[in-house]
Amino acid sequence: MSIISVRPSKARPSNRRRVRVPLVLAAACSAAAALALAPTAQAVTPLTATATYNCGAWGSGLATLTAADSGTAKTIKVTSTAITMPAGTSADPNSITTTLKLTKTSGGVTSQVQFSGKTNPGMSGGSPITLGPLKLTSGTLTAGDRTDSVVLPTPPSATNWSLQIVASSPTSATVPCVATTNQSAPFTW
Repeated sequence: MSIISVRPSKARPSNRRRVRVPLVLAAACSAAAALALAPTAQAVTPLTATATYNCGAWGSGLATLTAADSGTAKTIKVTSTAITMPAGTSADPNSITTTLKLTKTSGGVTSQVQFSGKTNPGMSGGSPITLGPLKLTSGTLTAGDRTDSVVLPTPPSATNWSLQIVASSPTSATVPCVATTNQSAPFTW
């Protein structure tokens, strides 16, 4: 009987360490490039402001406007416990188209911008309004621009409005509202 001798083979040096460093470095560079190209969120000051609105049959009173700037979208959300859906009416989620007009001041020049959207929770008669966030849809806003409510005389009408609420399901209604006061503080974008 012959004995075969088996010698353990020498382990080859692993290339894992050599491959790992470039991969980690490439991943870090990719992440840094993505962050550098991503728009940065801008601070809006103040984040919230209040103004008084007259919305006819839907009520009158204080509304809170909450502003945000993600870097890709400028938005405003409108909430109010004084302005409510009338008794016997309701709105399905995301069935109300809302448009908000604001006065814009930029470098001493005054113009208007509009925020609009179809974002709302389900609401029924007596529910306080929660509308938005509404996106900037008309005009532009750059750093340092200021916006404030568009104050108009009452009563609100189809051609005289600062805030327009158009409910479509299941209740159909177009509700013009006028701001009766400026915001407690203008937004600076």
